[in-house]
Amino acid sequence: MAEVRVPFLLGHAEIAFLFHVERQTSQRWRTEGTLDEPDLIASGNPYWLLSTVMRLDGEGDRKVDHERLETYKAAIPLGHDLQDKEQLPVVVGIQEAARVLGQDAQAISRWRNRQRIAEADLFVSGSPLWLLETILEDGRQRERTIVASEVTALRAGQRAPQKPRGRRLSPPKARPPRPSPPPAQTFTSAEHDAAAEFLNSVLAQGLSVTIKPRP
Repeated sequence: MAEVRVPFLLGHAEIAFLFHVERQTSQRWRTEGTLDEPDLIASGNPYWLLSTVMRLDGEGDRKVDHERLETYKAAIPLGHDLQDKEQLPVVVGIQEAARVLGQDAQAISRWRNRQRIAEADLFVSGSPLWLLETILEDGRQRERTIVASEVTALRAGQRAPQKPRGRRLSPPKARPPRPSPPPAQTFTSAEHDAAAEFLNSVLAQGLSVTIKPRP
């Protein structure tokens, strides 16, 4: 299969590498809006063009380590720098590749382990990415089923929605209304049984009782 050029794409791991920060810091930049919205969502993971990430260089105390930048580029010999995400070719992850080939994600993972699918064009933040054309050409050569509707949807920019990650916060449970305390009562020594009954009924409601002796 002929080698093709691929765009420089970065995930949170690569952004953290370039800026000498923790991966969680890059994730926080996205949450805070410091980092622009992803240029690509593939298999639920966010990715950015190098040109998008470089806009952060020199903003505040954020500085790109240019030696690390060259190391990153050198690891992708066929990579090139796109300035506009409208020029981004269709890039797919395991989930999209599975739908194109009428399989599930586990099947694609098995094929990768057994080298029964084209080698990924990119590895970004530990995840394999392919150009759609790579998957299609490989599928044709191996005479695999190709789901035309999925190909059409991807080329039209239609992808499955990204699932939220992390723990989902459950709504707080509504507390039952607390009973209103009964009005204060006064008992004499001769009303021992009535006083005991009143005390037990109040305590049974989860309320507390204050006893104030009077002469």
